[in-house]
Amino acid sequence: MKKRFLVIGICAALAFSSVIVSCSSDDDFATQVAQKSVLTVTLAGDNIATYKTIEIEIMETNSGAITKQTLENASAYSFELPYGSYKITANGTVITKDNEEVQVGATAQQDITTGVVNLSLPLIIKQFNNDFIIEEVFFTGVKTNDGKNYNNSRYFKLTNNTDNVLYADNLIIATSEFLSSVKREITPYHINQAFPVGSAMYIKSDTGKQYPVQPGSYIVIADNAINHTKDNGFDLTKADFEFPSSNPSLGQVDNPAVPNMQVMYTKMAYNMIFLYATSIESYVIARFPEGENEQTFLQNHKYDYSYTTSAGTVRNVSAYEIPNSWIVDAVNNSTDEDFLHILTDPSLDSGWTSAFPKNNSKSVRRKVLGLMSNGKNLYKDTNNSTLDFVRNSEPSLKDGIVK
Repeated sequence: MKKRFLVIGICAALAFSSVIVSCSSDDDFATQVAQKSVLTVTLAGDNIATYKTIEIEIMETNSGAITKQTLENASAYSFELPYGSYKITANGTVITKDNEEVQVGATAQQDITTGVVNLSLPLIIKQFNNDFIIEEVFFTGVKTNDGKNYNNSRYFKLTNNTDNVLYADNLIIATSEFLSSVKREITPYHINQAFPVGSAMYIKSDTGKQYPVQPGSYIVIADNAINHTKDNGFDLTKADFEFPSSNPSLGQVDNPAVPNMQVMYTKMAYNMIFLYATSIESYVIARFPEGENEQTFLQNHKYDYSYTTSAGTVRNVSAYEIPNSWIVDAVNNSTDEDFLHILTDPSLDSGWTSAFPKNNSKSVRRKVLGLMSNGKNLYKDTNNSTLDFVRNSEPSLKDGIVK
């Protein structure tokens, strides 16, 4: 995975002292001795509780001379350095105030030419991801003012958790074929190879660079990109994409200003994509690799399986599956009372989160680790939804979409 970085707002106080020149009383000239400064680096951070191990390396760029020091449970050290041009790096491990152990690093360039030099060395947390993440899913639904279940205004929120511009073109969203609350003896069952899908849709694009997303920014895929607030839902008129559906019984009105996702597979009528309100399914986002598209997916990735019902009969089922190598992020959902198994390979997601009961107006949202250098949120991503997500969160779009 590609390393990501998060600036966490460090202010380093640096104190210097220097003795530069000495003179001999026996001579008519001054003899200049080696010019040195004592560089004291003090590390601090708003979200750091303990500096577990930090290695500081200082390299003089002209001579290549390197000075190293490893700090253990310490936040300051003094270096005596000759004048020169230096590259300073720091790498190591800290414990945050949330009791999370994270990797940190920093780099700086500094010329030391005077007796006192002040340098701010911003320490940063390293995060590992190279593509979009599922920042939030709202699937539970809400209650209307008269107490009825309202199952619209659902959405996916996908975030660029990297420091590069990403493109949402041809990005796939898929729901799970199986449920975390039901466990059968499935043959064949190989989640270590692929993710069986109940439905899948994607952002269709011919150019591949039609939908750029800046670092830290996000896109919203709404079930219906309209204003749902009269039913206690959310105003999703500014969504980036919406689910397609032609089901007249749902009363959904297509928003012509918002592009529809392209359904590549669904078992439901009217070309529908449906999210369970009961926190029992899983979701993945994926990308078509080179040479693959909707047509080749339907041709080459059919998934035929069977299981024995409670009545003792064998049921044969045809579905589709997405190879794990296509998947860039995943989230499993369940409840404490009903959990039986996760629906992904543990390398994709080794835990699960929850929003329960249904129609409780809550979502599953990823934890914020800190801020990127551009001031945007950086989200925790350890491929373990138990650790990465907050259960029963307040939906981030309850007051509408503001970017």
